[in-house]
Amino acid sequence: MKHLFYLFLFCASVINAQIVADLKVQGNKKLKTSFVKKVSKIKSGVKLDSAMIEADIRLLKRLPSIAHAYYQVFPANKPNEYNVFYNIEENFTIIPSANIYTTNDDEFAYRLGLYEFNLLGQNIAFGGFYQKDVFDSYALNFRAPFLFSRRFGLAVNYQDLTTLEPVFFDNTTADYRYNNESIEALGLFQIDFNNRIEIGLNYFIEDYQYIAGATNPSIPQELRVKKLLYKAIYAYNNLNFNYQYIEGFRSVFNFQYVTSTNTQQLPDFLIGWNDFSYFKRIGEKGNWANRLRLGLSTNNDTPFAPFAVDNNLNIRGVGNLIDRGTGAIVLNTEYRHTLYEKNWFVLQGNAFIDAGSWQNPGGDFSDFIDPDNLRIYPGVGLRFIHKSIFNAIFRIDYGYGITPDATNGFVFGIGQYF
Repeated sequence: MKHLFYLFLFCASVINAQIVADLKVQGNKKLKTSFVKKVSKIKSGVKLDSAMIEADIRLLKRLPSIAHAYYQVFPANKPNEYNVFYNIEENFTIIPSANIYTTNDDEFAYRLGLYEFNLLGQNIAFGGFYQKDVFDSYALNFRAPFLFSRRFGLAVNYQDLTTLEPVFFDNTTADYRYNNESIEALGLFQIDFNNRIEIGLNYFIEDYQYIAGATNPSIPQELRVKKLLYKAIYAYNNLNFNYQYIEGFRSVFNFQYVTSTNTQQLPDFLIGWNDFSYFKRIGEKGNWANRLRLGLSTNNDTPFAPFAVDNNLNIRGVGNLIDRGTGAIVLNTEYRHTLYEKNWFVLQGNAFIDAGSWQNPGGDFSDFIDPDNLRIYPGVGLRFIHKSIFNAIFRIDYGYGITPDATNGFVFGIGQYF
């Protein structure tokens, strides 16, 4: 009966031009009421519109600070005026992050972090991480998508990342200590409910130091280069969230132009990739999740190619940064099923296939169908989910390679893999 009343109410509003007397926010504690009103289209004095209210609720349910949201409508004191109530179920938003990667080659790396996703009650994300992957790394991140208004925001990131990088040339490999220190600033703009863009600059210094392996006179053993990266991101997001379940389509296109002070060893290049994501509910407890990445860069014949093959990025079980290329095609598909759910806790199982292929530096498109460049890793995993803490999903995945010379291993982390 309640839903029929709302349907009647909104149909009548079209005829009678019924007006919103006030927007009231309930259930929020840390999240500021002023913030909810700032990002909502429904405001005092506007026409009562069910489509506008539904759009507000979908936006609120996407925010890290909100576990769930719903609305109610009640008559106000004056004729043809109504109060709209947005009811908020908050997430706990001070969240540790952890990722651990292992393979049967006894590789071991981890990343530990701490983030606040609702700083000052304004849905501002701030935090950082420490990473141990042979060497020490750390980063700080600030992201405020609604800092200036409902549409305009800002992101600033600092990173000092050091890893042991395999460098591939002449059918041989050398190990380098790689350091990337960067500072980045991005302007964030929300075009409408489904579309947003980010534009900004990243200034960074890359430092390569030879450790062991093959050598070649044309490949420097020490290299320190200052670079400037121009970045543009366009995202279309039509995902709908209901606690652990996701449904809909998302596309994120990332384009970068990188200039270098050493164009002989690390020439200027363009790089772009698009992540297509599709989620579908299967019955009451199932969720089919898919991600397809298509990427290309300037096809320089360099051992420092930008697309990596790595446990944490694309192929679970493959190892820690085992190869590089100037192009990538990667498909991750998995079926997630709720095995147990009670109150705030959910146990979810998943079965997945991660598959990808890369274009060799200086190669051509036929590299994508070369069996030597193909990796296929099926696997299974578990998810331990807290429904009222943002991104509180502890995951364990085991990937087993079925292509030649494959590895296998566990990947641990917080949050869904994609």
